[in-house]
Amino acid sequence: MTQIRITHVGGPTTLLEIGGWRILTDPTFDPPGRRYAFGWGTSSRKTTGPAVPVSDLPPVDAVLLSHDHHGDNLDIAGRTLLPGAGTVITTVAAARRLGHGEGLRPWATTELRATGRPTVTITATPARHGPPLSRPIAGTVIGFLLQWPGQERGALWISGDTVLFRGVRDVARRFDIGTAVLHLGAVRFPITGPLYYSMTARQAMRVCRQIRPATVIPVHYEGWQHFSQGREAVERQFAGEQDNLGERLHWLTPGTPSELTV
Repeated sequence: MTQIRITHVGGPTTLLEIGGWRILTDPTFDPPGRRYAFGWGTSSRKTTGPAVPVSDLPPVDAVLLSHDHHGDNLDIAGRTLLPGAGTVITTVAAARRLGHGEGLRPWATTELRATGRPTVTITATPARHGPPLSRPIAGTVIGFLLQWPGQERGALWISGDTVLFRGVRDVARRFDIGTAVLHLGAVRFPITGPLYYSMTARQAMRVCRQIRPATVIPVHYEGWQHFSQGREAVERQFAGEQDNLGERLHWLTPGTPSELTV
């Protein structure tokens, strides 16, 4: 089995340390208090700052950027990190806007290779950041599935900002997933009423019923005003589920590295 270390910086931002690789997801390091516009009349205020200051971040080999056009997934301080990262893996549209990085469409793959380190295969997974027909408004998003030699419990999947839809179910159908890092929070905006733009606790439970991961790691459910569900809602939804799904929830303490077996 492989041991990895994961540190939750805050929001969607985590630092993954895998066999000598340092991989950062959706870098957000701005202080709290600012309001960010997300387009089409939507906006949100950041309420919690990063648990790891950007100055304390070690050198990063790769950034997995689910999308670049929302400030809760890539903010001003996060953008300053991108030129110094070994590689940036993101959507095709984001790579074009940023002017660098490797853009992937869903199901496309790339690899991290270096002497003395395990080769990490990264597959872009489908994501839809809102209800049906919302992609022209919410923009293109991807998730990431990571595989490397020595995994015995299955792949590591980072959902990205998405609701439950056919593409997410296809990820569960195609891959054996041992660890699921799920972007939750049930994002809603007053201007669009009851519509959700990220997974609800119920949707997360339904995904986990299908993939049966050994470990479920919730992220991106706190620290912003646009989240409508937090930890309590997730725990309540998972409580009493078959196969002890609730016991598979692994809550990260922001800023504190956690060792996981993958």
